[in-house]
Amino acid sequence: MKRSQPLFEVRNSPVHGRGVFALRRIRKGTTVVEYLGDRVSHEEVDERYVDKLEDDNHTFLFTVDTRLVIDAGRNGNEARFINHACDPNCESTIRKRRVFIEAIRTIQPGEELSYDYAIGRDADDAPNVDEIFACRCGAANCRGSMLEPRKQPRRARKKAARKKARRKTSRRKTSAGASVSKKKRRAGRPRARRGG
Repeated sequence: MKRSQPLFEVRNSPVHGRGVFALRRIRKGTTVVEYLGDRVSHEEVDERYVDKLEDDNHTFLFTVDTRLVIDAGRNGNEARFINHACDPNCESTIRKRRVFIEAIRTIQPGEELSYDYAIGRDADDAPNVDEIFACRCGAANCRGSMLEPRKQPRRARKKAARKKARRKTSRRKTSAGASVSKKKRRAGRPRARRGG
């Protein structure tokens, strides 16, 4: 029986430390690897890493839900070396409390695998938390941090919503000034992409 070539290998990365690189083409939708490690509670993680320095950004922890964390620093596999990117080629998905890394587009041989860590923000984060978790992906749309984007203040969200509503209203008018029917407006809109 012929063994198929592995999908990826771990080697030094220009982004950060070690990285995971495709050895052959990986099609969009392929489950690349399961993220493995010790399955522990948040309390156990806190006990394990009580001495970790506040400015240490190195982590192999993956939060599954409010009760479970996967600590790939212990009994982890190659998935722990997949680096963050703001314009990733993979995403993490959780199925039955297990974490999988899946390709969201076709990945070519030699290309580094990445997904958006979107690390959660906490009220007690250090003031320089974005510097601690600085992103080095180099993407055109890089947000500069591995953390989830900052939420806009409520006032800014309302202002943006009003501005969007005004733009929508101005688009409803034809060149003669007559309103475009609701039915016609909806026909050309793209469908919302649904996660799976």
